[in-house]
Amino acid sequence: MEYRKNDMVTLKIEDCGMDGEGIGKVDGFTVFVKDAVIGDTVSAKIMKAKKNYGFGRLMEVLEPSPYRVEPVCPIARQCGGCQLQTVSYEQQLAFKEKKVRGHLEHIGGFTDLPMEPIIGMEEPFHYRNKAQFPVGVNKEGKLVTGFYAGRTHSIMENRDCALGMPENKAILDSVLGFMEQYGITAYDEETGKGLARHILTRCGYFTGEWMVCVIINGKKLPFEDKLVEALKTLPGMTSIMININKERSNVILGDEVRLLYGKPYITDKIGEISYQISPLSFFQVNPQQTNKLYSKALEYADLKGEETVWDLYCGIGTISLFLAQQAKFVRGVEIVPAAIENARENAKLNGIENVEFFVGKAEEVLPEEYEKHGVYADVIVVDPPRKGCDEVLLSTILKMQPERVVYVSCDSATLARDLKYLCANGYELKKVCPVDQFAQTVHVETVCLLNRVQRETAE
Repeated sequence: MEYRKNDMVTLKIEDCGMDGEGIGKVDGFTVFVKDAVIGDTVSAKIMKAKKNYGFGRLMEVLEPSPYRVEPVCPIARQCGGCQLQTVSYEQQLAFKEKKVRGHLEHIGGFTDLPMEPIIGMEEPFHYRNKAQFPVGVNKEGKLVTGFYAGRTHSIMENRDCALGMPENKAILDSVLGFMEQYGITAYDEETGKGLARHILTRCGYFTGEWMVCVIINGKKLPFEDKLVEALKTLPGMTSIMININKERSNVILGDEVRLLYGKPYITDKIGEISYQISPLSFFQVNPQQTNKLYSKALEYADLKGEETVWDLYCGIGTISLFLAQQAKFVRGVEIVPAAIENARENAKLNGIENVEFFVGKAEEVLPEEYEKHGVYADVIVVDPPRKGCDEVLLSTILKMQPERVVYVSCDSATLARDLKYLCANGYELKKVCPVDQFAQTVHVETVCLLNRVQRETAE
């Protein structure tokens, strides 16, 4: 039978797609249904039909799956930020393990994977140390903040996100209360008019320090002193800032930051290492799991105190400083100059001297240092963005022949592609460990250990 748009179908959901959508079949026709869970029997409406498959909208759960749970957040379905909140946490972890395994087998061509069990969270809510809330007005003209509905720019009001810290609510209440009292307008994307665009919050999970940064479409916020008065009474308030973004774009932060109160940064810890975090610096959003992730990377690096280590895509030095505790010397590379400034400050803050940081593209700095200065590495650690490593970088790693490569990945598909290349050229995949850094979402971090195959066995 041929299925068309608007047809209604009844499906038993047998599998889960890469974005957490349920997958079921009817008469050999595969249907992908967002918000459906493995084990559900559902009725769905076909929204888009191809020859052998289509995309359906969940209309009704006829028989709920044993894995289905009531979402903690009342707007989880519309929001789209938490793709897996209706799935039990055990099943979320199983989905993520399967996703990593699937990518490594199908894209990487690996068999008999040396995979360790996924490292999950004890409490998989309220873990995010950073949140960005757009400000707008609703149909009644009332100021609102929350999150954009999935794939749109319309704001769903929510001051108490289940993934964010509970303290966000008091901060948002204060800022919006201040805006209402002093007539501060919300930015309108359509017209480019209005002042307050976003409210950014960051917290030091282990230090209890808080930062609030209001992003504005202008140079100055009227009655700034009154905003400071309202916010500085909140527990842990350490930094209140303004960020200036007058661009007509959906980029959240501009380059210019101005301090209104306190310090221009907050501090947090991962393990024994302290880090200073500014509004613009990248810092892992789940500090509890980051400690586990970096500890696993450190375990795989297997440092004895005599090694020279390169940390590529090093950011503000988060992994570099972690590794420096056990290495002879660590060199970090990062393209963002401000991040490298932070990295150098963080090294000073912790009294760590056996590190050096370079600004530039890893795929340019590493070959240059290797070819011009003969710099070598016993261990190379890479933690690239979603697109994975540049091929020039991978070929330089092969030339440098480190004993071990530790690959930290936020996208298991590009990870699989890069591992395939390294393992076809003299390396062997020894260990894989997924880490649930983003509970309730489909994203997963993975740490891998590669060992150089000894010459005799390679020939």
